[in-house]
Amino acid sequence: MVVQGRGRRARRAGLVGVLWATAELTVTVGVVVLLLVVHQVWWTNRQAAAAAQEQVRSLEQAWALEQAWSPERASGDDPPASGDPASSPGPSSSSSSSSSSAPAPVPSERAAGPSGAYAVLRIPRLGLVVPVAQGIDKRAVLDKGYVGQYPGTAGPGAQGNFALAGHRNTHGEPFRYINRLRAGDELIVDMRGRRYTYVVGKILSETTERDTGVIAPVPRSVVKPEHGYGEPGAYITLTTCTPEYSSKYRLVVWGTLRS
Repeated sequence: MVVQGRGRRARRAGLVGVLWATAELTVTVGVVVLLLVVHQVWWTNRQAAAAAQEQVRSLEQAWALEQAWSPERASGDDPPASGDPASSPGPSSSSSSSSSSAPAPVPSERAAGPSGAYAVLRIPRLGLVVPVAQGIDKRAVLDKGYVGQYPGTAGPGAQGNFALAGHRNTHGEPFRYINRLRAGDELIVDMRGRRYTYVVGKILSETTERDTGVIAPVPRSVVKPEHGYGEPGAYITLTTCTPEYSSKYRLVVWGTLRS
């Protein structure tokens, strides 16, 4: 009897030990998963956003230096007048008119420099200022917090479709709130010595990831043909994933170049 009682107590103690070890393992795994989520959603997001803003500052400083040391200014014959873009830092002081500027060619990766960024996109309604680079590769462009230009699409200010992609969540999430844009909002693209202002015209709240029509030279959805444009022009397209924290569908915002 005594031996049997001790055996039952030993078995119960062993069961309690197993349950306790399982609980500890579950908690440990949960903490590790939570830390990974925090790292992915919060820390990498902050890192990418900070790096993207630093890239914007670097571009603007480089543009300002190029303007200040251009051959015309180096001669000293024509000092900058008040309001001249070269008299203040960065391209943001350049004219907001797009009709007087020639379309910018699509830069090659070599022309864009080591970072790949060659322009700055500004969306006043969202308070967004983000660098633009060639391509939509995640590691090379999008995960840096940049906005990427779809290969083969038109350059800023040119006839055709200047089509861009950006993360909606994580890695800087530059396009997180583009669903808040409304018709008439400005989308400003700054390049070296040039500024192009587009005006939001249409929004497609949801389409499939294979809807290539939305980035065509004359953008029109092939999934929902009632959405888009029917005539040639100078367009801008912003695309991102929807709904949030999902890549199932695409959200599209279209704008036209201000004349």
